[in-house]
Amino acid sequence: MSITHIVLLLLVVVLIFGTKKLRNIGSDLGGAMRDFKKGMDGDEEAKEAREREERLRADNLRADPPPVNPIPPTHAESTEPRDRAP
Repeated sequence: MSITHIVLLLLVVVLIFGTKKLRNIGSDLGGAMRDFKKGMDGDEEAKEAREREERLRADNLRADPPPVNPIPPTHAESTEPRDRAP
């Protein structure tokens, strides 16, 4: 197949589909390839993200509970002297 055959073939394809349609097909094909590559690489990233979330959740479960406000002592338990009359 010579260079003239290839040029003639490309010319016929452009005449049949048009430049706008070919541009859309090219961008769709490129996007599909990019998504496929991202999907192949994304499995490891998604797995790491899930592991990070699980570790974070486990750390939150192991955290100390918030401090409880102590109950003020009643008069009988108070350490103040009782020499004052109420």
